[in-house]
Amino acid sequence: MYIYRVQLQAFFITLFAMIDIFKDGSGTSERKTRKFRQSLQPLMPRQLTPEMAKTEGYSVYPYHSLGKQKISQGYLSLAQWILTHDEVIIDGYSGVLWDDVYFCLNTAFENLGAKVRWIFASNYLKPTDHIDKLVRPFLGSEDSIWGKRCTHSLADFFEIESLQSIRKDETAGCTIVLGAGAALCNLSAPVIYLDVPKNEIQYRMRAGVVANLGATETETPASMYKRFYFVDWVLHNAHKKSILDKISVVGDTQWKEYLNWAFFSDIRKGVEKMGTTVFRVRPWFEPGAWGGQWMKERIEELNKAEVNYAWSFELIVPENGIVFESDSNLLELSFDFLMFQDAAGVLGKHAGFFGDEFPIRFDFLDTWDGGNLSIQCHPSLPYIREHFGENITQDETYYILDCQDDAQVYLGFQEDVEPADFKKILENSKENNEVVDVDRYVQSHKANKHNLFLVPNGTIHSAGKNNLVLEISSTPYIFTFKMYDWLRVDLNGEPRAINIQHGFNNLRFEYNGNYVTENLISKPALIATGDNWEIFHLPTHKDHFYDVHRVEFDSLIPLTTDDSCNVLMLVEGSSVTVEINGELHIYQYAETFVIPAATKRYTLVNNGKCRAKVVKAFIKESIDHLKR
Repeated sequence: MYIYRVQLQAFFITLFAMIDIFKDGSGTSERKTRKFRQSLQPLMPRQLTPEMAKTEGYSVYPYHSLGKQKISQGYLSLAQWILTHDEVIIDGYSGVLWDDVYFCLNTAFENLGAKVRWIFASNYLKPTDHIDKLVRPFLGSEDSIWGKRCTHSLADFFEIESLQSIRKDETAGCTIVLGAGAALCNLSAPVIYLDVPKNEIQYRMRAGVVANLGATETETPASMYKRFYFVDWVLHNAHKKSILDKISVVGDTQWKEYLNWAFFSDIRKGVEKMGTTVFRVRPWFEPGAWGGQWMKERIEELNKAEVNYAWSFELIVPENGIVFESDSNLLELSFDFLMFQDAAGVLGKHAGFFGDEFPIRFDFLDTWDGGNLSIQCHPSLPYIREHFGENITQDETYYILDCQDDAQVYLGFQEDVEPADFKKILENSKENNEVVDVDRYVQSHKANKHNLFLVPNGTIHSAGKNNLVLEISSTPYIFTFKMYDWLRVDLNGEPRAINIQHGFNNLRFEYNGNYVTENLISKPALIATGDNWEIFHLPTHKDHFYDVHRVEFDSLIPLTTDDSCNVLMLVEGSSVTVEINGELHIYQYAETFVIPAATKRYTLVNNGKCRAKVVKAFIKESIDHLKR
């Protein structure tokens, strides 16, 4: 009965797809007009544009060249390669529009006069109610924005014996197993892996064109994102890593009914090169309730029609991709392809603890002509491990890249705050929509360019308006317990989530009074000097596993990685050249760039007329406090 149901489902999927193809004679009318993403941010171009080739100013689309004839275009060329095999597996990530992939490839096969046999991996998923039971323990309560990292494997979501019983049909032409999890079958076939950037998955989620793994219907964007983060992406990341050695081709499917693709052997060489030199990931940008205008006014490639920009995901690698280029064709893959291949080369002496999890993140918080962030804190290390399943927690620092004269940072408690009274005030504000006199409870500190404010877990804090904050922190990034948000609604007019109890489970009321100015505002110390250069140590808190230096130089300065990954940004100056083994790479003001531990030595060259200042973050020598 089960096999019959699978065959029947496959028949109707094929039938409905064919109806789509012939609906207007070309099969493109409805598909071309169907909205498949909801965002004012443009898609990354499929090919280099003149704007992307500019040599000055911040680049939204950094890329890494693979050499000539390494990236192919379109589904037709991929179909031609597929037909050189008797059987092929097409697997891929959550968020790929699988019906579009099928439509485009099937149309290409028809145009080529080819006979193929389609098998859909989704037909072998367990029933929806069974999958709901699997995921429910990892989704927390319905009113919570957090769950806990899923401990299942992707195979647990499939009728695995039936999926693995698939066999090639010698009389049916090329056999193709299509869909997320397809490589769980037992065919000895080359694997095509289709990827899609995390930002585009979220834009598709908001447009209602993608659903969670095994779900038959879409939900609210917040509910879907929670399940993506704690379940789908955890499963797909582990699955991707497990099949890495089987992948022959990778494809980027972020465009509508189009893809760029490459042989994975060429991608491996490109990734190997990245692990021994300097690189940037592709940043992306989001508006928010408190967002500002600094990035919008100063980054040319951003859409000026957006209401504001609150965040820039400069280096939040669970969300960032790496862009490759060949013959002006572009292909983006998730950052973890680099970590899966060479975590030891990237992280050096700390790879044993962090594994393939990249530990440091850089992002912008833009409140320039915007508003204050919420009054918030982040979970302790034991708390995030127990409740959310993360390995490290959200220890932050605020580096003030730019600010207006009235800018401030809220940090630490006033000396006489009683926890019970403070909680009562916050709960009353939440229930009755009453204003809280924040300054009565929380200290505020004037912000100046190049200040570094320390925000270890449990610290009450907020970035005030009129700042451009470079947030240097550890990788987890969604575990913010907002306790007061200035009675503000989000950009959709909905109240923002307030999490007073989570906050009070983690608040450190001992971070008050003089402790804050003495221990949570970094005091730069000159630690090295040379011919026209100086290095300042900007000490972080004992809870931070990373440290910060500011390198200031007039002409050039040689540096070493000390077998630790270095994450850098030019925070004053026009541009710098990074020289590594004779190669030269230019980075502009406010661009984040990464130098893997394996690079060992590099030189920074100042391309401007005034002194350059570069912030460098790296992992401390001892991270024993992180070990379980």
